[in-house]
Amino acid sequence: MSTKKAYGKPQRLKFPAAEAENAWLGYAFNAYYRADVGVAKGIQQEERKGRKLACAKGCSNCCKSHTTIPIFPLELLGLYWYVTKIMAIETRTRLKPQLAGHVAGQPCPFLLEGACSVHPMRPLACRHFNVFGKTCVEGEDAFYTRREDVLTPLKAHQDAAYEAMLPFHGFVTPEQQQTAMQQSYVQQQARVLQEIDWAHLAARLGV
Repeated sequence: MSTKKAYGKPQRLKFPAAEAENAWLGYAFNAYYRADVGVAKGIQQEERKGRKLACAKGCSNCCKSHTTIPIFPLELLGLYWYVTKIMAIETRTRLKPQLAGHVAGQPCPFLLEGACSVHPMRPLACRHFNVFGKTCVEGEDAFYTRREDVLTPLKAHQDAAYEAMLPFHGFVTPEQQQTAMQQSYVQQQARVLQEIDWAHLAARLGV
């Protein structure tokens, strides 16, 4: 199977007007693009070894079984923006009660009818998690049950994604960014997606 069919060619998200008003959006788009490029390369390397990507549209087992998905401040802001400004009204209407009623430990609140409702703005953790061989069974976390089947992100691209987020935190000079990367600053800002009070976002949805 070709990488194009298995994963698709990475493309940077583009919302020029929104980026002009919100510089932080560009940081998020850059981070996601860098991550996607790395994931595509990683998948291609595994395919050359004869491995087949099991993840495909319609498979959402990891969205249900993973209850400690890390999310960074820039990603959280991006989700708020996407849901309130970009998401179709019909989807927003269906999502609102799910956000309002979400409690810690439940599956990802953005999973609607087995599909990711915020797929373009899904967090780095979701982008990086890819499984080979066979799809995960319900309740399985392949990282623990068969680690050898889980893609290990290419570090250079993973770091490049973190680096793209640094300006959002005020690290703009090469020296500042180098220090921040050495201290794993971005990673230290992570929160657990399922532990966030998503009712706050639901309250902002005028539907």
